[in-house]
Amino acid sequence: MNDDALLIELSQQGDRNAFDALIRKYESRAYQFAYRLTSNQDEASDIVADAFVRVYNALKNFRGQSSFGTWLYRILTNCYLDMRKRERTRRHESLEATLNVEGGEVQRQFEDESDGPDEILERNARETAVQSALGKMPEYQQAMLVMYHVEMLTYEEISDALDLPIGTVKSRLNRARLALRDHLTGDVELFQIT
Repeated sequence: MNDDALLIELSQQGDRNAFDALIRKYESRAYQFAYRLTSNQDEASDIVADAFVRVYNALKNFRGQSSFGTWLYRILTNCYLDMRKRERTRRHESLEATLNVEGGEVQRQFEDESDGPDEILERNARETAVQSALGKMPEYQQAMLVMYHVEMLTYEEISDALDLPIGTVKSRLNRARLALRDHLTGDVELFQIT
């Protein structure tokens, strides 16, 4: 029995220490995956927190038909897609709006959460172009590209994570690559697209 199987079995029996060990083992990978999908630290943290709550609630039903990591990627992807659906229905505040208070009107102020100068300098043009292109693509294509090219998951693992046949994963991944290429055609000098 491998470490994951033992931790899962103990967690299913109610051992909180085993569940905590399972979280510690996967929290960094889960956060990196969520951050690559969102490019936002707070959103990534929210996705990971939501995912681990779902894991805790559903762990008793986990039967080991796929690896725990693959199962976790499926949950993370679902949390990400659910968050995007909620955002589409959320009301947005104007940055120009003023607030009426007792003493008159006050200009609304927002904290600047953008990266500092060091982070901006470290970011290169290619990464920016790829992120921009990914942002124009449907969420499921983003998730598939990140799973395969960044997280290095196999077709089988993606198939398990997204509950799709392998042929569908291959064709959708190919279409996602072509769509990414189309979005990057304006950056020929960065990527030497032919």
